[in-house]
Order: sequence, then structure tokens, then C-alpha cells
Amino acid sequence: MRAAVGRWSLGTVAVLVAVVWVFPIYWMISSSFLPSNRLQTPTPNFFPTGGTLANFRAVFRDSTFFESFRTSLAVTAVTLVAAILFAFVAALAVSRFRFRGRKSFIVAILVVQMIPAEGLFISQYQMLDGWGLVNAVLGLTIVYVAAILPFTIWMLRGFVTGVPIELEEAGMVDGLSRTGAFFKITFPLLAPGLVASGVYGFLQAWNEYTLALVVMTEPSRRTLPLWLQGLVEANRATDWGVVMAGSTLIAVPVILFFLFVQNKMTSGLVAGAVKG
Repeated sequence: MRAAVGRWSLGTVAVLVAVVWVFPIYWMISSSFLPSNRLQTPTPNFFPTGGTLANFRAVFRDSTFFESFRTSLAVTAVTLVAAILFAFVAALAVSRFRFRGRKSFIVAILVVQMIPAEGLFISQYQMLDGWGLVNAVLGLTIVYVAAILPFTIWMLRGFVTGVPIELEEAGMVDGLSRTGAFFKITFPLLAPGLVASGVYGFLQAWNEYTLALVVMTEPSRRTLPLWLQGLVEANRATDWGVVMAGSTLIAVPVILFFLFVQNKMTSGLVAGAVKG
């Protein structure tokens, strides 16, 4: 009886925590279907009865939304590929090989993560301005990769270290080359780590605001977070229904990306440890 009560209590706490966590998302989606006059009433509307799609139509009528969407998509895609590639190679180097300066490199990764991003804005802007990369997808991608790379390397290093090198040696005993043993045995075991790092990189690049605010100064080159901030202007009343609709649309690619990769985070856990 005591164990059952304990499980019931923990389950109740878990449900309450989940409700608290999900409620802001529900409120955002619900508000996106309500007109402004219902959003600004003293009595909150918890259910979008009699809702409308006018807020979403207003977003789609804004041509800058699609320009910002293309900019965010391009920056996020290039950042994700570059960060995962560089971080994967670096994680393999510091985990599998012993070379001069290895410990200093690991310490440097930790030190870089301690530097506030705001402290680098001026130097980063001057660097990109000297290269002619201000208001360019490539310029914003460079600073995004630099911001994401240290933590991604540290994350992947833990995954690489967790895979015993004896698995590769066993494959080499069975006749595989070192490269073949890595790609047939070790690499499938690292798939969850690559996916987890990819999710982190995608979220950071897609939702980042401050670096984009510094680098993308032209309205036509704004990313989606900057476009969303542009909906809130001081010289007129904010249309919160349109803001909520835009926020919902910005969140959709994140949800789709996670749904696409969630199964792959576990599918590779034991795929490379089976001899065949």
C-alpha cells in the first residue's frame, strides 16, 4: 500500500509539472485563433471557441515573413551541418588520439563557454564588417557556429568516450580496416549523440535573437525572431493575435524536426554492437 501511494504521488506530481510546462504552449496556440478584442478582455479565454484564422492570414499576407523564414532556414541548415561536422571531428580527435596540446584544447573549450556572448559582439561585428559579411547569411552562420561549437564538442566527446575502443579492435581482428571498423561499429553507436547535438544546434540557431540583431541590420535580412519582434511596435497597439500566430508558426519547424529525429536518437544505441 505504501509503495502504491508513493507511485501515485509521484505520478500526480509529474502530471502537474507537465501541465505547468505545457500550459504556455497551449496558451500561445489558443490565443493565435482569437481576435484581439477577445484577447484583451479582463476574463481570460482558455478555450478558442468561435476562433478565427484571420491572425494566420495576416501573417501570410506579410511578405517579410517568408523572407525571414528563408533566411532563418538557410542560416540554421548551414550552421547545423558545419557545427556537427567540425564538432564530430574534434570530439574524435580529443577522445581517440593522444597528441601534444590535447589537454590545453579541452581546457580552451571550457574557457570559451565561460565568456559571455555579449562581450564578443563588438569584435564579431568589426570582423564581419571587415570581411563584408554583415547582413549576409554566411556572416551570421560563422558567428552561430562559433557560439554552438564549444558545447557541441563537449557533448559529442562524452558520447565518443562512452563507446569502448575495444569494439573497433574486435572488428579489426575480424578483418575490418580501422576506417571500416569505425563506420560499421562505432559510428552507429554515436548516432544518438549526433542527433542530440543536432537538436541542440537546431534550437540554438533557429531561436537565436541577439547575434542576429547585431549582424542582420537590414529589415530585408531579418531572421524569424527579429521579424517577430518587429510586430511589436511602440507607435501602435500590438496585435497580440498576430504575434501569437507568428510564434506558433515559428515553433512548427522545431516540432517537426524533433518528431523526425526522436526515433533516430534510440535506433542507433545497439546497432553497431551486433556482429554480422
